[in-house]
Amino acid sequence: MFLQILVFFATFCIMEFMAWFSHKYIMHGFLWSLHADHHKKDHDSWFERNDAFFLFYAVVSIGCFLLWQKGIFDLGIAVGLGIFAYGLAYFTVHDIFIHQRFKLFRNANNRFSRAVRRAHKMHHKHVGKEHGECFGMLVVPFKYYKK
Repeated sequence: MFLQILVFFATFCIMEFMAWFSHKYIMHGFLWSLHADHHKKDHDSWFERNDAFFLFYAVVSIGCFLLWQKGIFDLGIAVGLGIFAYGLAYFTVHDIFIHQRFKLFRNANNRFSRAVRRAHKMHHKHVGKEHGECFGMLVVPFKYYKK
């Protein structure tokens, strides 16, 4: 049980790196065509082409659950839940808190929430795929904690 908990937390932490990596090198790289509408809205829909990226990690998470269920991957439940938990945290911070796709957490005003919003605002100041910064989500550079 201890190993499962350790793997869950390790997976959650590794997902921050995966989010940074996929955001910087995939979304701002060869799949910019799916991510571009997140930086410059060119449509009237509530959905963005960028929303397709969650499907990849959802499939990986579900795959881990299925491998665990079939007895193929004993740590699959821990890995799958770690990916799911990170996805839920990412959705809550990015889509709900920062972009206000649902009007919740509007008045959160602590150091972390201000730093996350500042860092993400700096990321979105670049509407093109080049010259971006702050590609992660939950780990925010210290400079954004300053007033």
